[in-house]
Amino acid sequence: MRIKIPRYLLVVCLLMGASVVAEAKQLELERLFADPALSGATPRSLTMAPDGSRVTYLKGKATDANRLDLWEYHIKEAKHRLLVDADSLVTGDEVLSDEEKARRERMRLFASGIISYSWAKNSDALLFPLNGDLYYYQLKGKKAKKLTNTAEFETDATISPSGRSVAFIRKQNLFVLDIASGKETQLTTDGAGVIKNGMAEFVAQEEMGRMTGYWWAPDDSKIAFIRSDESQVAEVVRNEIYADEIKLFNQRYPYTGSANAKVELGVVSLADGNVTWLPHGDNNDIYIPRVDWTKNSRYLSYQWQSRNQQQLELRLVDLSNNQQKVLLTETSNTWLNLHDDLHFLKNEAGFIWASERDGYKHLYYFDFNGKLQRQLTSGNWVVDELDAVNEQQGMLYFTGRKDTPLERHLYKVSLNGGDITRLSETGFDHALVMAKDGSSFIDSFSNVTTPNKVALRALNGKVLTWLEQNTLDKNHALTPYHSELNAPRFGTLQAEDGQLMHYRMFEPTNIEAGKHYPVIVSVYGGPHAQRVTNSWSPRDLYLHHLVQQGYMVFQLDNRGSYNRGKAFEDPIYKKLGIVEIADQIKGVEYLRSLPYVDAKHIGIYGHSYGGYMTIMAMFKAGDYFTAGVSGAPVTDWALYDTHYTERYLGHPADNAQGYIDSAVFPYADGLKGNLLIYHGMADDNVLFTHSTKLYKQLQDKGLLFDMIDYPGSKHSMFGQPVQTHLHKSITRFFDQHLK
Repeated sequence: MRIKIPRYLLVVCLLMGASVVAEAKQLELERLFADPALSGATPRSLTMAPDGSRVTYLKGKATDANRLDLWEYHIKEAKHRLLVDADSLVTGDEVLSDEEKARRERMRLFASGIISYSWAKNSDALLFPLNGDLYYYQLKGKKAKKLTNTAEFETDATISPSGRSVAFIRKQNLFVLDIASGKETQLTTDGAGVIKNGMAEFVAQEEMGRMTGYWWAPDDSKIAFIRSDESQVAEVVRNEIYADEIKLFNQRYPYTGSANAKVELGVVSLADGNVTWLPHGDNNDIYIPRVDWTKNSRYLSYQWQSRNQQQLELRLVDLSNNQQKVLLTETSNTWLNLHDDLHFLKNEAGFIWASERDGYKHLYYFDFNGKLQRQLTSGNWVVDELDAVNEQQGMLYFTGRKDTPLERHLYKVSLNGGDITRLSETGFDHALVMAKDGSSFIDSFSNVTTPNKVALRALNGKVLTWLEQNTLDKNHALTPYHSELNAPRFGTLQAEDGQLMHYRMFEPTNIEAGKHYPVIVSVYGGPHAQRVTNSWSPRDLYLHHLVQQGYMVFQLDNRGSYNRGKAFEDPIYKKLGIVEIADQIKGVEYLRSLPYVDAKHIGIYGHSYGGYMTIMAMFKAGDYFTAGVSGAPVTDWALYDTHYTERYLGHPADNAQGYIDSAVFPYADGLKGNLLIYHGMADDNVLFTHSTKLYKQLQDKGLLFDMIDYPGSKHSMFGQPVQTHLHKSITRFFDQHLK
């Protein structure tokens, strides 16, 4: 049926459209990093209360988006409510220990106020740290009680399963505090210097995704914890250069090929303080990446990983007799990716486990003795993570990429196996928080043109309530610019081995006939990362800005990237910077085939591994790239840490030539174009030494390049002034050499 629009309404609509077009703005570079954020309001640390009554989250102040307060959305009352205003407890600048600063850098946490919190299991209280002390907020009393008030810093605090106690780390030792009485009990005493109890060692935090070093037993009776001894780890003097001073740090840093911290797993009894140490064999040169209790406090599991990361054992300890057994073993000819997808079922009925044994990450059901019962998911696609298990329903919920590798979706499958049902809407990328019983979920979803929205949904996808609709109305910061943002074009290219690689191309809305556009290749290219997705990212706003300045921007996920299966990842093993560059060259060859691309003016830009890729591209593929901007690059893999580097390159003693070939230095003479390198001078991830070592080589060879170094900046280059200056500099550099 055709609907006839009255003429006067049509005129009004046209006038409104003209008004929107007239008001549309192009993105000013200074605006990209200013407040309010162009991506809109984004609640952080979304959590469902254990009883499902409310959703809690952290939200920045209207006057300072990085000063976080604790909020709730009460589902029955349908109301948002401020629970704790951080300024009501602590005002002024927060004073953090060096350990906490480093921990937050590894967590990529760049905020103040209430930056984390945890729920009591009975949903009546929350615990959070602030300015080095701990606070306990009871919903009934609507008041935050200060649990600690010391000169020392209390970190990594958690509420016990019963809700009676709180555990935390102070001065490298594990403590427990009784909430009602305030009585503290120190559970370990030898933490100091090179000994750390209950804390994640450096590589666990930086490379394994394990930010804690202790775990409560389900019945509160015991705590499992890691004791790490760094005495064998090389002590180095690391400098951090600031505008007005140079700080020197004596740091135990495990350079690849050198000794790691020695780790031991113990279980301490809260009744008497006795510690039972769990032997893991004669070989101490191993990792313990994960520790998990079963539903029964009698059994503790831990994952044992070999130094070369080609073998992983899931071990189970019966604490009634301290007997251990290996439930399962995973092996690989390259490396094994770690995951958090272990779920023990009730009454020792078995467990769910994720494995890449068939080439793709999928879910499996094992009995309690480690015998495989059935594979629950399968196919040439990957599971992202296990979200919830409802044993009463016999249903398992997970996020994965069954429909497309470009989007995460929520699916369900029976514990008996069978058909997989998608529960989320296609056309968006979904990040989820499931209720423990799988009855509902918090859905944070977006796509390349839609900033993140947050809804509480029923399992059928129905919106129960909006937690943040993030509507692009007249009050939204992005609205004046949104109509000028053109969605990138997606496509695929074929790698040399026949595998499909996905790309995104940011282009102007109207490509002018006969015009040839310079192109900037935005690259990361490293393992365990994916850039080509149908999702919103604030960093893409800079790519849109470049398009509005007359560029096109191209992104390609080369082989070695994540979420495509092991066959797609493995070609980089023991030889970094080879297939990745070959694949990016394939991308440039495709760009050259486009009639509107200026083939003589193609640049490349990346940060961290992307900075490494930029230098390798400028050195090894100078005929393809005219200009490159390299940020915080790895230049010498011998300067990086054990767990990350040996995962992909192997041990230096076994692959010495691979380390030489994977460094940037052998190829410096191939530099033909214009190169800009920038680095944070207080970077404790990719040390500033990586760049200074390259500066010296290029200078000795008489090879010209540009550099910008940022005093006091860490790896993430956090802060509006730094980000604005940096991106102005990058834009000016490309304008000079590509236009």
